[in-house]
Amino acid sequence: MKKILSLCLSLMLLLILAACSSTIENSPSDSAFNTTVTENVDPSKTDEEFELSEPEKETDAADDLTASNTPTDDEINDDKLQENGSVTLPETEQPVNTEEIPVPENEETPKKILIAYFSRAGENYNVGVIEKGNTEIIAEIIAEQTGGDLFHIETVDPYPLEYDACTEAAQQELRDQARPALTASVNNFDDYDVIYLGYPIWWSDMPMAVYTFMESYDFSDKTIVPFDTNEGSGLASTVNSIRNTCVGADVLDGFAIRGSLAQNRQAAAEEVINWLQSAGLAE
Repeated sequence: MKKILSLCLSLMLLLILAACSSTIENSPSDSAFNTTVTENVDPSKTDEEFELSEPEKETDAADDLTASNTPTDDEINDDKLQENGSVTLPETEQPVNTEEIPVPENEETPKKILIAYFSRAGENYNVGVIEKGNTEIIAEIIAEQTGGDLFHIETVDPYPLEYDACTEAAQQELRDQARPALTASVNNFDDYDVIYLGYPIWWSDMPMAVYTFMESYDFSDKTIVPFDTNEGSGLASTVNSIRNTCVGADVLDGFAIRGSLAQNRQAAAEEVINWLQSAGLAE
């Protein structure tokens, strides 16, 4: 009996030892674990390249968070567009327009006007002795209404103050077709566009001094407006004479007024103004 019990105990001890030995063989050793880790690590890398300290990791995370939360310029502009419905563009320098501004076609340059006249004071027919010639009075009224420049046609040798003596001298000049010398000339004649030409009627014609004046200048492309003083002759044939002398000029029909009316300046002014307005020469 004792032998059987001893045999059983020995058998159980052997089984326990066998079980312990099997457990030890199946457990990995430290060297095996270390070998596995070492094989997965690149020997050329240092610890600093693989790991970051905890503070550094937190700092990088904060930087990433700040960068992601800072709006870009485009995002700011988009926000302004959504809030205001418009975006203010950057100001740019506007180019300066150096081109010359054209003058409108319907805006005409004012015409330059000259009022040239021959007139004689002293004793005159039907008005007696006068200090200012009849034609000179009409010329001054025209200048007031048009803004033109006055030019008095005067001869070097004056005509007699007595009426009869003057008419005899005028008749002789007409027979001779004389061209008496003048005391002055218009230096800037080419600058004028319109010439009002005034004179008294002597022997149904203009004084010869007026012919001297007309033949001294080029009237091409200019407008001539005749006017005279008379005692019943009107303009006689003087308009045609002007057209024949001033070739190339546009000669209008002209205006005639009695010398006796010219001495009444107010009445004469009314006549002149009515004529200028009806002819479209003044407003």
